[in-house]
Amino acid sequence: MLYNIINMLRPWLVENGLFGYCRVWTYIEFRAVVSVLMGFGFVLLMGKPTIMWLIKQKIGDNPEFHNKSLNELTKKKAHTPTMGGIIICGSIFFTTMLLADLESFYVRMAFICLIWLAGVGCADDWLKLTSARRTPGSRDGLYSWEKLLFQLALGVMLGIFIHHYGNTKWGDVGHNDILSMSRSLTLPFMKSWQWDGSQWIPADSLIILGAWTFVICTTLFIAGTSNAVNLTDGMDGLASGITGMIAFAFMILALIAGSEVWAKNLLVPYIPLSNELAIVAGAMFGACLGFLWFNAHPAEVFMGDTGSLPLGGLLAYIAVVIRQEFLLLVVGGVVYMELLSVVLQVGYFKCTGGKRIFRCAPIHHHFHMGGTPENRVVIRMWLATAALAALAIATIKLR
Repeated sequence: MLYNIINMLRPWLVENGLFGYCRVWTYIEFRAVVSVLMGFGFVLLMGKPTIMWLIKQKIGDNPEFHNKSLNELTKKKAHTPTMGGIIICGSIFFTTMLLADLESFYVRMAFICLIWLAGVGCADDWLKLTSARRTPGSRDGLYSWEKLLFQLALGVMLGIFIHHYGNTKWGDVGHNDILSMSRSLTLPFMKSWQWDGSQWIPADSLIILGAWTFVICTTLFIAGTSNAVNLTDGMDGLASGITGMIAFAFMILALIAGSEVWAKNLLVPYIPLSNELAIVAGAMFGACLGFLWFNAHPAEVFMGDTGSLPLGGLLAYIAVVIRQEFLLLVVGGVVYMELLSVVLQVGYFKCTGGKRIFRCAPIHHHFHMGGTPENRVVIRMWLATAALAALAIATIKLR
């Protein structure tokens, strides 16, 4: 909003010699850094009042698992307020609204992703806590197929919109290079650009996805990542710390993807206007840091599905736009490990008639039940994510 207002008033500001005081707000790098600070500050400001309101509404969690040992380990968390994700989502929304270019197609789609998944998560949390559709004492929330249906529908919609936007924006002959970049499959160590002796051109090895392939991959990736972060949210500070680090890495990657000079020098896809998503990623990073203030052990509030579903979906959406899905698989290795542990556990359980690979899934519970203190499990997973983020950014040039 600030960016749009300054651009709208630019002739008047220049005429009156005032533009120099506002010029800094037109720089995407500056606004990205400010988004981190603003996202952090918003959560700190609204955190305590929101937690008190949740307590007043008796929106408290009472963790119950199909494992008596795990229930014993988590019994101290009973009645801790949940749905704290509304603080995170509110911070991301208002920070992006204030600092991003609201005319950007990619920013508008980010808003749709955020609001859609926050709504699904809020409905799921509310049904778990109120048992509105279940018998007293039930905390099933939305059925799994209901949540998945909404996630897949969002993925299909975003995939179609992003693909169509490429056709309408870059579909003419003069922008064929940009159009191909916006639909390319970026594999590890595969360069997107090559130097022909006089200029940069798309690499011969560039893999271009067809329309249906692009939409299907986008759909599965957004739904899968949203669920992966949701499964990771099971210990104090675990999901907020990990997603915050991933968001920081993708703030940097979005800045690179939206800069023609940086993208070509680093041999990654150049997606014009995508650097505005650095504001969204920065707001996510700041909001997650702020939420850790209240969510660190012992947690005063849980984010619930209201926070975890949109955080995962937004990360996947940003990765799809800047064509860095494989880097998200690297940086987010811990959350995908959590998802894989559940898939393996459920599959093995059904195939063997009741046997298990892990003590409990997701895998963070396996470590906890093995005697590792909760704090240590969380910090080790933070460290693993930090190392993976550093690895991904450090190796981006190795193509």
